[in-house]
Amino acid sequence: MIIGVLKEQSGETRVSLVPEVVAALVKINVGVWVENGAGDNAFHNDKAYTDAGAQIKSRADIATGCDIVLTIHANNIPDNVKAGTVLLGVYQPLFNAGLMQRLADKGFSIFSLDTIPRTTRAQAMDVLSSQANIAGYKAVLLAAYQYSRYFPMFMTAAGSIAPAKVLILGAGVAGLQAIATARRLGAVVEVFDTRPAVKEEVMSLGAKFVEVEGAADASKAGGYAVEQSEDFQRKQRDKIHEHAKKADIIITTAQIPGRKAPILITRQMIEDMRAGSVIVDLASVTGGNTDLTQDATTVMHNGVAIIGNSALAATMPADASKMYSKNVLNFLKLIIDKDGNMNLNFADDLVAGTCITNDGKIVNERVAAALPVAG
Repeated sequence: MIIGVLKEQSGETRVSLVPEVVAALVKINVGVWVENGAGDNAFHNDKAYTDAGAQIKSRADIATGCDIVLTIHANNIPDNVKAGTVLLGVYQPLFNAGLMQRLADKGFSIFSLDTIPRTTRAQAMDVLSSQANIAGYKAVLLAAYQYSRYFPMFMTAAGSIAPAKVLILGAGVAGLQAIATARRLGAVVEVFDTRPAVKEEVMSLGAKFVEVEGAADASKAGGYAVEQSEDFQRKQRDKIHEHAKKADIIITTAQIPGRKAPILITRQMIEDMRAGSVIVDLASVTGGNTDLTQDATTVMHNGVAIIGNSALAATMPADASKMYSKNVLNFLKLIIDKDGNMNLNFADDLVAGTCITNDGKIVNERVAAALPVAG
């Protein structure tokens, strides 16, 4: 069996497999073909791959000659990939249901790692968590770079500098890493999350947990936000507004799978923040958590910078690729037997839960439900 690694396009700096993971696959009798220059942006040259046992091939060779093709984004899948190929990446199928149907029609078996069931056994394959960890870290550094004042408190002969006040909306993986990073930089941190269960984690990192009563139960949402009642949303807006007015930095992370990101920061809230403040919106790719967010863009409004960036993991391509490729390797072990042959074991809940298309049709119920209804 041969696994192919494509070079990413459109500014993506990560690569699906790093050389050390290639070596692990070669040891179990799996051939690995890597597109020329695929790892360059992640600081892995072609020689590092050949030293690990891979072969450097053209894009066309990989598209037509591999059993499994790895590419992080769906828009990087070549038109000439042969029917029956297994495609593995992070394809956001709930937002790209139409594309998934077209790929199913071509006979591809698609596994999208962003849909893997978020269970204890799946943690080693959870690309959303590994990449969100980086995003939370870099969000704080990006905010600190943009911010016009110090993060820590300073006592100087010229006077005292108060510490920055950071408000983090969402205490998932990205939010928790953002808390830890902001605290290391000396900021005072407040955190809002609709899940009371995360309060202990937040406080253990040295942040204050902002509570709003009456949240819907999110315990079965796999770590994501869930839609809330109108009454709760009103109380939530009031509470966030109260704290946003005092914040120097706001980092937002709230997303709902397959839905537009919830608006947590309104235009009025932004206008009540002091000039020089910074908002980093990690949910920009799904619409953003503010009224003014634009994806991959920094918007200035009344002196407040609103940075929309859902691709911060790609700003640390070496470590991001290392963690991503370890996630990929752990998943591949579920669909490759001990002799290095393909074994799509759909009796395994992780394999079945991650599969989007197979045998010419969409097999994921949520993605099938997201397809437009024929007129």
